Amino acid sequence: MCITGRRIKMEQDSLLQRYRRDRRKLLEFLLSSGLIEEVRTPSGSTSLSEADFDKLSADYILHCIKSGGIVDVSEASKKYHAESAHPIMIHSKLGDSYFLTSDPDIAGSPPRRVPPSTSVSSNNHASSSSSKLDSFDMKSVETHGDDYGLKQKAEAAAARASFRDSGIPSLGLPTLKTGLSDDDLRESAYELLLASMYFSGVEMFPVEDRKKEKNSKFLSRLKSKREKPHSRPQLSERHSELVDTIRAQMQISEAMDACIRRNMVQLTARRTCGQIDLPQISLELLIGIFRSDFPNEKSYIQWKSRQVNILEELLYFSAELPETERVIIKSCLAKIRDTKEWDVAMSPAQRVEIISSIRQVASKAFFQQGKFGLQNETYYWQAAYHLNIRLYEKLLNGVFDILDEGQLIEEADAILSLIKLTWSTLGITDKLHDALYGWALVQQFVDTAEGTLLEHAVLQLQRVVSAKEDDCNEGQYMNSITCLKERNGSQKKLNLVQSIFLSIGTWCDSKLQDYHLHFSEKPVHFKKVVALASTIGMLSSADCADKVIVNASREKIKRYVERSVEAAIGRVAITVLESKERTHPLALLANQLRLIADRELKIFFPVLRQWSPESMMISVQKLHQFFGERLIPFLKGVSSLSEDARSVLAAAYALDNELGQLYTSALEEQKVQHSPRPYLDHYQIEKVSGPLIIDWVIGQHTHILEWTRRALELEDWEPLSFHKRQAASIVEVFRILEETVDQLFGMNLPLDITHLQALLSIVFHSLDAYLQRVLNQLVEKNHLYPSAPPLTRYTETAIPLIKKRLNEYKILDDIMIDRLNELTIPKLCIRLNTLQYIQKQVGVLEDDIRNSWAAVRPSLNQTQAEEEPVEILESDSLTHNETVDELFGTTFNIIRDTAKDIGLKTCDLIGTRVVFWDLRDAFLFHLYRGNVESTRLENFLPDFDTVLDNVCGVIDDAVRDVVVLSIYKASLEGFVWVLLDGGPCRAFSDSDIILMEEDLLTLKEFFIADGEGLPESLVEQEAKFAERILHMFSLQTETVIQMLMTASELISMGLDSDKQGHTNLGDAHTLIRVLCHKKDREASKFLKVQYQLPMSSDYDDTPLVDSTSRLPRMSEVLKRSTSIRWNKKRQSSFKSMKKKIQGATNEIRNVGR
Repeated sequence: MCITGRRIKMEQDSLLQRYRRDRRKLLEFLLSSGLIEEVRTPSGSTSLSEADFDKLSADYILHCIKSGGIVDVSEASKKYHAESAHPIMIHSKLGDSYFLTSDPDIAGSPPRRVPPSTSVSSNNHASSSSSKLDSFDMKSVETHGDDYGLKQKAEAAAARASFRDSGIPSLGLPTLKTGLSDDDLRESAYELLLASMYFSGVEMFPVEDRKKEKNSKFLSRLKSKREKPHSRPQLSERHSELVDTIRAQMQISEAMDACIRRNMVQLTARRTCGQIDLPQISLELLIGIFRSDFPNEKSYIQWKSRQVNILEELLYFSAELPETERVIIKSCLAKIRDTKEWDVAMSPAQRVEIISSIRQVASKAFFQQGKFGLQNETYYWQAAYHLNIRLYEKLLNGVFDILDEGQLIEEADAILSLIKLTWSTLGITDKLHDALYGWALVQQFVDTAEGTLLEHAVLQLQRVVSAKEDDCNEGQYMNSITCLKERNGSQKKLNLVQSIFLSIGTWCDSKLQDYHLHFSEKPVHFKKVVALASTIGMLSSADCADKVIVNASREKIKRYVERSVEAAIGRVAITVLESKERTHPLALLANQLRLIADRELKIFFPVLRQWSPESMMISVQKLHQFFGERLIPFLKGVSSLSEDARSVLAAAYALDNELGQLYTSALEEQKVQHSPRPYLDHYQIEKVSGPLIIDWVIGQHTHILEWTRRALELEDWEPLSFHKRQAASIVEVFRILEETVDQLFGMNLPLDITHLQALLSIVFHSLDAYLQRVLNQLVEKNHLYPSAPPLTRYTETAIPLIKKRLNEYKILDDIMIDRLNELTIPKLCIRLNTLQYIQKQVGVLEDDIRNSWAAVRPSLNQTQAEEEPVEILESDSLTHNETVDELFGTTFNIIRDTAKDIGLKTCDLIGTRVVFWDLRDAFLFHLYRGNVESTRLENFLPDFDTVLDNVCGVIDDAVRDVVVLSIYKASLEGFVWVLLDGGPCRAFSDSDIILMEEDLLTLKEFFIADGEGLPESLVEQEAKFAERILHMFSLQTETVIQMLMTASELISMGLDSDKQGHTNLGDAHTLIRVLCHKKDREASKFLKVQYQLPMSSDYDDTPLVDSTSRLPRMSEVLKRSTSIRWNKKRQSSFKSMKKKIQGATNEIRNVGR
């Protein structure tokens, strides 16, 4: 108990010395860095050699540096004594100051790297999560109503974080009694390396120092401009550059290097044997290096103290010497340590005598026989192993680039070869080297997080594991290098290799216990750390045949998964509780848990599956159960699709799907084929959300129908823009439909075919209502045709005293006139463009809905796949797909067909309006009126050209030809109307027929437009009926009468070929009208005798002055439109003639007999 207390007291004293020494170094650096303008001392000197740095206020000096002022040593001392009377505090207004807690055994020299930034990243990385755990305060948490049990998880996570220690445990080597620092060990290691090189027979010769012609790439970055050349012994050229690299790596000045080399040359010259030990090196340097070799006294004193401490550690504390020799050693070292006595009072001969006394004792120890009978073994191998191992660690650290500590320098292999020269002095074997080098690589990885170091460490430690068994003597020696390790609450002695493996294993275990925290930012390190754990025996190897070891590794991986997922959940709980977002906590929680599952799948499971294929199932079950326990109470209170409900249900559904897929994959990974198969208990989101979605869709249905009605009421049928010629209302209708589709599928909730039906119902009824309102705004084209004139026979001389006035116009009511005024040609064209846009946009909308529906189907199929056999699923899937296709086909095909039919009617109306309404006065009532020669068709073509030009300016290119064709067909219809229904004012002779044939040809050429208009074949096809009518006018009157008699017989027999609403070439109606407009006496006589038709001269053929009073003016003609078909009322006027025709036919038969 007393021994343990004394050891603790010594360790505390050593730690205090380290703190004081580090503080002195930092203050010395600050005062010599050039940041201080002036230093004032009580004596008036500007030198700091007399200053006691232990009694200077660090805060005062830092304040002077910040303010750029003058440092007064007296004031700094006063501040120090004043501060020592009060507790240490941090006066940081920024809140970015912190205490750094570290293990003093592994702290090493002051850090050379830039300290990490203290700013907290907004990203949810592991580092930021860790900092949140440390600063978590439950009192400051503002929850979203109920915390859903997250507080308890957050508190547990915060409690675990307070005990986290991410550092790698020390080896537990015996402590150094003299308090040698890392810098002391590093400098002594370099001295040993140089001595070993000289004593090993490396070729050397003294030369004047000269600049190298070629420096190493590493050395060129480190060369100090302030270092002065010195005369020194020079190694051979092949080693010189490498030694300079080592010197720079171990931060040894050129001046000190020259002194060491000079003394090593002298020592080598005096030695007869080729083996060297540490006391000889220190003694040689003490006798050969003087105060004048150092830039200041302080550096000299520190160097001398280090050499004395090395000798004291080796000869007084470690060596088993007689008491008399221990007294001699203690006395001599005390004299050397005393600066006044050693450097001032003693003569050189006295100093040599003291060194000789120490050398005699050291030689006795050196020549003692080793305990284990190993080659080159010395007494110090076992007696001072705790110092030897530390020195060798410093030599190994020289292979790490001091400017980039995560990288090995290019000369690493060569340096390792030179380091091997120290093995006989330090007692290093191949196995010890591999273990220590692997340990150094792991430590460097912990400090730098450079993955390549871990790869090298694994390779190095694999050599230790695969090395052949030690022989008896070497095994005893290895076991004599003991370390004291804390394990399971008690201390246990282990050999060095075991201690290295235990320290590395403890570190690996601490990282794997929470691998989500430590490897989320750099996932590539996870596989390497697991490989490291496997190498040192924590986990079984891939080819291990021992089932017990394999099962133990599997159980260990399971614990890692459970604890890591549990810790990740705790950090997520803190993140959710501290979140300032307005999103519901359960939605945030589900999204965060998905990230954990995603990392588990992509990063960790591919590595862990080698030992535990069920690790994915474990993590999925834990995540699923944790969220489910908090979701179920929420689901019971959901009654509508509020913003919170929507966000939580969507996040829960996504989490459930993802976890379900991962769980299924894990089952397949384990090849679980037996029945019943274990499945996750899904959250049943669809049972809650399904009715709510239907209610939402119904509400949207009413809203969209009302919106569609309002959009059409406000529509003025003007083009949206020059390039977009459809109406604005249809764009608005499709916009709101697309928004509804996006909202429905954007909910990310489970949908079934009922929801699809409801959505398609919205689409159908909205577009159908729009189309029906567009259709209802149109008028029947029969309202545009002129009234049917009376049937007359041609006369030339009869001049009645009173002529009858023709009623050429149909009387329309005001409502119809207003509607026609609204249906101008440009507005009809915009309607047609809109209908064309609907047909095109419906396809786009259908594709969007199909794609969105297909995107939600895999998740539904995945859920069903866990519950139904494959055969049933395939059958149901086929039936389901057919039903969906039928739904889409029925909905969108009806819309397309309706839009197409209304488009055809609109197009027909455009043509009819142009000819029979807008150009009625200009064209229809004046063509061939009175005589043909003066009213030729070419006189009216400019009116058609103007109309076509205006139409093409507003119509969409996709329907332009259809509209032009409609106008062409209407113009042909008007041409035929002039021939057959032109009234008493029109009668055509044979010479007129020739002119009219020319006019018909002109009309066709006009619409062909030299190949730029309608196709010629189509123009010819449409003109055939008009050509046949003209041909009937060129027939002999007797032929037409005979044809009329044949047609009349058919009427009498009830076989009338007339079809309501159409004009046929061979029917009696057409033939009578041909005879009525034929300028022929025989025809006139026939009509008078058989039908008692009045003479054409009985009617006034002069147009009424106010004939257009109820019609649009010519200025409006260019803004309106038409189509083609006969007026049904005009056809009905022939029915009253059937009896007369039948009677006339009987008379003609009798005359013929």
